[in-house]
Amino acid sequence: MDERKFVKENVNRLLMKEYLMKETAIAGFGGLEIQRTPLGTRIILEVERPGMVIGRKGAKIKELTDKLQQDFGVENPTIEVKESPNPYLNAQIMAQKLAMALERGWHFRRAGHSTLRRIMEAGAKGAQIIISGKLTGDRARTEKFMDGTIKYNGKPVELVHVGYATAKTKPGIIGVTVKIMPPDAKLPDEINILPPEEEKVEETKEVNENAEGAQSEADKGNESGREAEEAQ
Repeated sequence: MDERKFVKENVNRLLMKEYLMKETAIAGFGGLEIQRTPLGTRIILEVERPGMVIGRKGAKIKELTDKLQQDFGVENPTIEVKESPNPYLNAQIMAQKLAMALERGWHFRRAGHSTLRRIMEAGAKGAQIIISGKLTGDRARTEKFMDGTIKYNGKPVELVHVGYATAKTKPGIIGVTVKIMPPDAKLPDEINILPPEEEKVEETKEVNENAEGAQSEADKGNESGREAEEAQ
């Protein structure tokens, strides 16, 4: 019974994400985070243009809140909208931009290289773009554009941001996948050797100088003791 409940909740969450992606596509949907709180459900939307989601006097966001509560059964939903700090490093936003460019008639190679260049100029460590579908003829195929470093397996895969979108063209639907390795990703094979700090160097010099001074005082004491013994 619990397994059915979990499956039902995950399906409902997926349907809710698809609905919000569709409603906020013009504003540049960049991600969704759902948090359960004692007061209700908190939904955080990351978009490129928050004003288009909020609407005039909050009308659009109120409409979305009512829709989530009535159609998806979300208890006391609260929607928070935040602006994406860098849209060119958001995989979902870039995937949607590329899909829209393909729908406007851009050649897939021109659109792919342009998107890849923008991502790398924004400071990403690596990026990969996969475009699949009927690109030039009746036969579907896949084209890949890649630059920098991208991980495919192991623990570093969790650092890669993935976005997916579809473009509806006359020959058919074209799938777009964008993978981005953010600039702040810490890879296991990256080792930084830090130079010694000046304070530690000065402390080491002071310790050495004190040790030398104590040694010289001890040597003077030994010499005076020897002179006293010789005088006796």
